[in-house]
Amino acid sequence: MSSLSFRFIKPADQPATLPPSKIKCHYEEPYLITRLGRALHHHLTILDPEGSRPLVLVCIGTDRSTGDSLGPLVGTRLSDLDPSLKVYGTLARPVHATNLQDTLTEIEEAYQNPLVIAVDACLGRSESVGSITLSAGALKPGAGVNKNLPQVGDLHFTGIVNVGGYMEYFVLQNTRLGLVWKMANIIAASIQHGVLLTNRYHQETALEQPLQ
Repeated sequence: MSSLSFRFIKPADQPATLPPSKIKCHYEEPYLITRLGRALHHHLTILDPEGSRPLVLVCIGTDRSTGDSLGPLVGTRLSDLDPSLKVYGTLARPVHATNLQDTLTEIEEAYQNPLVIAVDACLGRSESVGSITLSAGALKPGAGVNKNLPQVGDLHFTGIVNVGGYMEYFVLQNTRLGLVWKMANIIAASIQHGVLLTNRYHQETALEQPLQ
């Protein structure tokens, strides 16, 4: 993926209003990485204005199903793009229905007041296939396949990988990997962009603080 030109948002540039609680865009829209990255940055600075909360990514899914591999693909790409990120859920070590609760317990024990971004695939209407959403609040994994799983995250990304409403497990198993791979790269790059903007924001804010 081509390199991006990142623009750091200084405190004076911060919008007076809150960012939208939900953004939904097709993965082929132009400048999508910049748009999602900036929106993520705004959410992160609101949820953690001092930059004191450890950031943790929980990428949910399994490599045994092409449609449900979005999360592990995002987690793997993020680990490659920025090894310093705390990522749970990769192709090598996926986070799925059977180990999700144990993973959340591990995160709770390892980090004090973490800021958690969750990522998962979902099914939707045919006209929404290929859409990526960034939403405030917790993710409800497994809702589309009638699983009762714990909610995850302060923010979450979802990718609509196929059509829902009928034989969901079969649909996920037969989702095109090419689409999932493209969406995973967009989500991973958007998260990297947003985290970089946020880190620079906190660094600049710290430099502007008067000496005591």
